[in-house]
Amino acid sequence: MNAENSACSRFRIMLPLVAWLKYMDKDGRVRMKRRWEDNIRRVTPYVAGEQPREEGVIKLNTNECPYPPAPGVTEVIRNFDSEKLRLYPDMDASKLVDALAEYYKVKPEQIFVGVGSDDVLALSFMTFFNGDKPILFPDITYSFYDVWADVFRIPWETCPLDEEFRIRKEDYLKPNGGIVIPNPNAPTGVFEKTDVIEQIIKLNPDSIIIIDEAYVDFGGESVLPLIDKYANLLVVQTFSKSRAMAGMRIGFAMANEKLIQYLKDVKFSFNSYTMNMPSIEAGTAAVKEDAYFKEIVGKIIKTRAWSKEKLAGLGFRFTDTKSNFLFVTHESIPAKEIFLALKAAGIYVRYWEKPRINNYLRITVGTDAQMEKLVEFLTNYIKEKKND
Repeated sequence: MNAENSACSRFRIMLPLVAWLKYMDKDGRVRMKRRWEDNIRRVTPYVAGEQPREEGVIKLNTNECPYPPAPGVTEVIRNFDSEKLRLYPDMDASKLVDALAEYYKVKPEQIFVGVGSDDVLALSFMTFFNGDKPILFPDITYSFYDVWADVFRIPWETCPLDEEFRIRKEDYLKPNGGIVIPNPNAPTGVFEKTDVIEQIIKLNPDSIIIIDEAYVDFGGESVLPLIDKYANLLVVQTFSKSRAMAGMRIGFAMANEKLIQYLKDVKFSFNSYTMNMPSIEAGTAAVKEDAYFKEIVGKIIKTRAWSKEKLAGLGFRFTDTKSNFLFVTHESIPAKEIFLALKAAGIYVRYWEKPRINNYLRITVGTDAQMEKLVEFLTNYIKEKKND
């Protein structure tokens, strides 16, 4: 065999080895990959708050309402005719839409409903954010926004909050493909006044502006009155927090009729029957019990104020939250240490090991009894730390 043929033979022998090495990880272990995997859409998924299964824990980590839904909701569920489940639900959820339209004093054509505000927001991303310019949202915010952007291949950029965790409106005046602002923000609880939000909307006439108002009922002010003034504004709310119905998965958007129709066109091209019958009936009942709604919101706001006072006395600092949670940091004890101590005691709060917020905890406002137990534990824990 001449030198040229010998070299070719060695090359052919090496080819499988090169291909094999391509799928080895950094530790030298073989990472098998098949050709069909080249066509998989890969994203880093949203990570929800932990859902403990054991009994007797105090769950303050997912911003659920600590009180039951309105009595009318319980009655609807108890008396629901299961025979109806053999039929498809109303694809427009007209009964619920009509109730919401009457409550918020808008036209039914200005309301879109979905399976929780996550569904509404995801469909909004898919519908409205299809340009080449990046969409904008805060660097500290609801961590589903970048997930949806990646799923739908939407370019995105974050705008850093200032040292007080407030948005800087000038950051949202550059070229963009859309803007998403949660108000109040999560996980900070900070609320931006309507005039600040309106300036951003007004100065971005060529972009769809989504204002995510999941927590607005706990002390914020909705920008809903602006939907007739600005054709590019979409306001999104949910039944999961202030209406105590996270388990029913009901969210809705309000905007001018044209934006809502665009949303419906995408939804009905994706899945026509997303809102199930029990959710339509129970959601309608919830909207009609305004006195109960205001009662439980008032309770949470009152407990929030009490909790802030007690935590301040223990050395905690926090934002001026207008939500159903507190965003707190301690003057001397690391947040992760407190998080682990609370969890060991059966009290669940939320912690993120992320830049800028890795020394903060988000604590859902629970019942008076739950918050008293939280404060009692923290009082004893901090006292022990000081005595060490």
